[in-house]
Amino acid sequence: MDPHRHGPTAPAPADDTDAVLAGVGPRLRALRTARNATLDQLSAETGISVSTLSRLESGQRRPALELLLPLARVHGVPLDELVGAPETGDPRVHLKAVAWRGGSILPLSRGGSGLQAFKHVIPASVPEGTPELRTHDGWDWLYVLKGRLRVVLGEHDLVLPAGEAAEFDTRTPHWFGRVGPGDVEFLSLFGRQGERMHVRAAPPGRFE
Repeated sequence: MDPHRHGPTAPAPADDTDAVLAGVGPRLRALRTARNATLDQLSAETGISVSTLSRLESGQRRPALELLLPLARVHGVPLDELVGAPETGDPRVHLKAVAWRGGSILPLSRGGSGLQAFKHVIPASVPEGTPELRTHDGWDWLYVLKGRLRVVLGEHDLVLPAGEAAEFDTRTPHWFGRVGPGDVEFLSLFGRQGERMHVRAAPPGRFE
C-alpha cells in the first residue's frame, strides 16, 4: 500500500486556520508557566531561541511546524492539543495503522487539507535493508521522533537522529529506512500537489 496515494482535497477555510493559530501563543505560555519553566530553560530544552519563543507566546511570530514539534515533545502534549485544532470529520471514524515494510504507518489526518500527515514506526526487528529508490509527484517532509533514520536522496545518503528533519521533492529518487540499533519513529508530511512546508535552514539543534 502506498500511503501517499491520495486524491485532491479542499483546503481548510483561511479564517478557521487563523483562529486556530491565534490561540497557540496563549496556550504555549500557559503550558510553560504550568511547568514553572522560564524562557531560558525552554530554549535550552528545545533548541529554539528565547526571542523566538517570546514572539511565539505573544503572537508576534506565526507558529510553524518545525517549532511546534519540539515544543509539543518538551511539554509532553500531542501536537493537536498544542495547536488546539478543532475536530474534523466523523468522530465515529477511527484512524487505523497499516502495515509497511515490517512496521506500520498511522494516518494522522483525514484529508482536510492539501498536506497529509503520517506517523511511521519501524521496529528494531526489521533489517536495515538495501535502498530501493523510487519517485513520484509531490513534496515530503520528515521529522524523526525516535532512533536514527537513513534517508537516501539521489546521490546523497543521510542519517537523521531524533530531532532532525528533511524536506525534499519526491521527484528526486528517494528511500528511507531504519539504521542502527533500536526502533525508529518519524513523522511524514506529504503534499501530492507540490505543497511545501517552507522549513528554514538553521544550524543543527537551533531554530531562530
